[in-house]
Amino acid sequence: MAVGEAGFAGRTVVVTGATAGVGRAVVMRFARAGARLGLIARGEEALRDLEAALSRQGVQVATAAIDVADADAVFAAAARFEAALGPIALWVNDAMVTVFAPLGETTPEEFRRVTEVTYLGCVHGTMAALKHMRPHGAGRIVQVGSALAYRGIPLQAAYCGAKHAIRGFTASLRTELMHEESAIRVSIVELPAVNTPQFDWARTRMSHAPRPVPPVVQPEAAAAAIARAATEGGAEYWLGRSTPLVILGNMLVPGLVDRYLARTAYAAQQTVEPVLPGRRDNLDRPVPDLHRVRGTFGAESHGWAPLLPA
Repeated sequence: MAVGEAGFAGRTVVVTGATAGVGRAVVMRFARAGARLGLIARGEEALRDLEAALSRQGVQVATAAIDVADADAVFAAAARFEAALGPIALWVNDAMVTVFAPLGETTPEEFRRVTEVTYLGCVHGTMAALKHMRPHGAGRIVQVGSALAYRGIPLQAAYCGAKHAIRGFTASLRTELMHEESAIRVSIVELPAVNTPQFDWARTRMSHAPRPVPPVVQPEAAAAAIARAATEGGAEYWLGRSTPLVILGNMLVPGLVDRYLARTAYAAQQTVEPVLPGRRDNLDRPVPDLHRVRGTFGAESHGWAPLLPA
């Protein structure tokens, strides 16, 4: 645990997408720091299990089994968390869904759903956090972004669009807070590919099961980056060696990157395993199992990655 994270001991930290992947890794990290935790996810059973595990460790926890696409539910959860745990010191927007498919095979309803959860869920969480931070004159908000916020790739148009939108939204909000001379800080952490369970339960129309594009990092490395952003309050951070290469390469030679991705990114996002009939996905409702920190690509994933303040 970094020294700065100890500053959240006894303070309230809210995490969306809290039961799996990066969100769960963030929860465990701040639990070790002694924070009080407000957990948001759709799956009631997964939330109950995580709450029980944390409570056995002496962590004070409150949960809300809600969909972040529902703004009123997010606002109500924030109010309950503050009443149960105290003033919200940090809010981490991590909830996401995606669809692996060419745009021509993606329905408008699927595109809207990805946007409502991944982008508008972040907006709703940020609005709720600000409502409760402003009376206290302080707080930190961290958006879990992606290198795909700068560089769209094939097969994930809805997700890439949502991450682009989060970056623009966050930059706009940051300037408003600066204009207000507010002590509230909003940060965004742009992640590389991460070994999370999303590849086991994301909707796909491809012939083979989805996978992260190498190089891949473990969720704990992402959680460490998010914790640093929360502690420092910097505007933006890039995690991993590939993230700055992707971002800067796209700025300098976007046409070359277009051609490279058109040639390689279809295969790079699929394993050799065929998609099995009856595969479950979490686009519209939670999958009742697989709620863990890491996915199935641990053998090739790195536990540490450099973090660059952008």
